[in-house]
Amino acid sequence: MEFTCRLGTPDGRVEEQTLTAADEAALRSDLEKRGLHVFSIRTRGFALGLPALGGRRRARKVKIEDFMIFNQELAALLRAGLPLVQGLDLMLERMADANLRSVLSDVRDRVKSGVELSEAFAAFGDLFPRLYAPTLKAGERSGELEQVIRRFVRYQRLVLEARKKAFSALIYPAVLVGLSIAMILVMTFFVVPKFSGFFADVGADLPAITQFVLAVAGLAARRTLGVPNSVWAVVALAAGIFALRSWARTPDGAVAVDRAKLRLPLLGPVLRLFALSEFCRSLSTLLTGGMPLVPAFEIAVGAVGNASIRNALTPRIQLVREGRTFHGSLEDSGEFPPMAIDMIKVGEATGSLDEMLGNVSVFFDERVETRLQRILTLVEPMMLVFMGLIIGILLVSIYLPLFGAIGKVS
Repeated sequence: MEFTCRLGTPDGRVEEQTLTAADEAALRSDLEKRGLHVFSIRTRGFALGLPALGGRRRARKVKIEDFMIFNQELAALLRAGLPLVQGLDLMLERMADANLRSVLSDVRDRVKSGVELSEAFAAFGDLFPRLYAPTLKAGERSGELEQVIRRFVRYQRLVLEARKKAFSALIYPAVLVGLSIAMILVMTFFVVPKFSGFFADVGADLPAITQFVLAVAGLAARRTLGVPNSVWAVVALAAGIFALRSWARTPDGAVAVDRAKLRLPLLGPVLRLFALSEFCRSLSTLLTGGMPLVPAFEIAVGAVGNASIRNALTPRIQLVREGRTFHGSLEDSGEFPPMAIDMIKVGEATGSLDEMLGNVSVFFDERVETRLQRILTLVEPMMLVFMGLIIGILLVSIYLPLFGAIGKVS
């Protein structure tokens, strides 16, 4: 059988390899003997997306809200003293979501066969948050599985709240942009062309701005191979977006696209702070669960959503492994602001690194919220001015020839 493996090498790199083995257990044992850290192993899928995960069709990624509820209930059952397998059986009986129930059924079967809960979830790769399986492993090793799950639920809740705040803050500007584009398209393709015949009939002298607007509208309405050019433009735009998204899924493309996002005016610094907050919160959760710094560092870096930040932090893992201070290695990356480095330095010196990383993530979240509010105060009036300017240009291009024609008649 072929397996896709996400591995951590002794020199600090994270790689994804396709390997062949008789079964997953034999492959995992072989990789660990070779000194590799196994993040996840999943059966290699076929062309139609039907991997041999127990012969089931590939499951969809689990919704974060449903997964939070599952973990809350699992922690409550473990706290009540219910054995793990019995708790999973009980939850499967009441599970409403068919996708999650199918995946958990496979997890339950693996646990029954003697596989640890962390390994059972890790076998599903990216269906679950990257941080989840390592967090469970830390809880299994320390004997505090229930407490670790509760900490993970708190972590997920904070991440979800941060994303909802960012999304809510961007809704109004997105609506303004959409309305502006829709109004411009209506004016250009439906209103302005109706005046072109009228201007020709009255013999009005067309100023340059009117000629330009009519030329754009005429080009959009013109047909190529029997199809309006506006339709071809939409098709070309959709093809370009699809090509960009496909390229962004490649390692080099993901780094390039995420680096470009960080360079965006106004929004780039917000995205950087959000990624750093994600890293600090993940690392704090792992360290609180009792995981050593170096493997926790590896996992937290892998959990960062922005590929450019992840690419900048990955080489720092080896520096920490070689004895470099943690705050010093982060400072060398050039990604963290000085205040955050100072806070991490204090936490490292006092032995409270996990707590201080949590404080740093809260600090970043507050700065994200503040910057988003500032962006909104700038973007909203700018969008209104831009929309008014474009519509004003279109109206002027229509009325100027009319005024000229009325002047000739009089």
